[in-house]
Amino acid sequence: MKDTDASRDGGAMKTLNVLRPIGKFLLPVLVSLVLLVLLWWGFLQLYPQVGMVGKTPGEVWRYLMTGSTAESAQELIFGQLRITLRDAAIGFLAGMGAALCVAALFVGVPAFAQAFMPVAMLLRSVPLVALTPIIVLIFGRGLLGVTVMAAIVVFFPALVMIMNGLRSAPRQAMELVAAYGGSQWKTLRLVAIPAALPSVFAAARISVPGALIGALLGEWLGSGQGLGAGLIQAIPRFEYEQLWASIAIVTLVSVVAYAVVGVLEGLVLARFSPQPEHE
Repeated sequence: MKDTDASRDGGAMKTLNVLRPIGKFLLPVLVSLVLLVLLWWGFLQLYPQVGMVGKTPGEVWRYLMTGSTAESAQELIFGQLRITLRDAAIGFLAGMGAALCVAALFVGVPAFAQAFMPVAMLLRSVPLVALTPIIVLIFGRGLLGVTVMAAIVVFFPALVMIMNGLRSAPRQAMELVAAYGGSQWKTLRLVAIPAALPSVFAAARISVPGALIGALLGEWLGSGQGLGAGLIQAIPRFEYEQLWASIAIVTLVSVVAYAVVGVLEGLVLARFSPQPEHE
């Protein structure tokens, strides 16, 4: 009976350890969404001179959900959103994958970091808008060009954060693996990468909005498709409901994606972090 109670308590503790980081992360996200809506409404109240250009949350809701044009508005904006999400997802995966590989290479072979890190930081300082014509010329105006722009936005911040995480691995553990004959790459795989998981997830959280921004910029200046192009095309046509609805949708998707990565981070870190022993 005691064993059953102990196992039940242990299962409850494991469930609590999983749910606690999820709730701890989701609550601030929900508060942030409420604050964004309040700031949006408050800005329009403080600056009435915005006039017809400004649309309140209620007007955007009617345009997109309950108004007479809601069906066509949903078809237009959600169709553009699907393209943007595809572009951002591919760019995010490409940028994060490249950052992981390059960070591991730089940490495993310090000579590469000394040779190429200054070049990477120099490229990072160049505005993406200035690089866009070159990217379009090389990779074209299609999916590849937009993916490259989104991946560039993701790559550089993720590279720096992941490198710092890999370098923060416990030195004693790395020396122990090396003492048992483990190679440098095996030490990196067994010790440094698990130790860098918090940095990897932090880079992913920061990179999700960055991937969306890169995709929007690529669609605006390159492909002419997706929400990035729709935002610009709505201005000369005086489609301000579409403009504000697109901005609201992008913001919402960015916050939700940030929250999803945060929940995954909580689950993974709760799974792999050491658990306290119960007597």
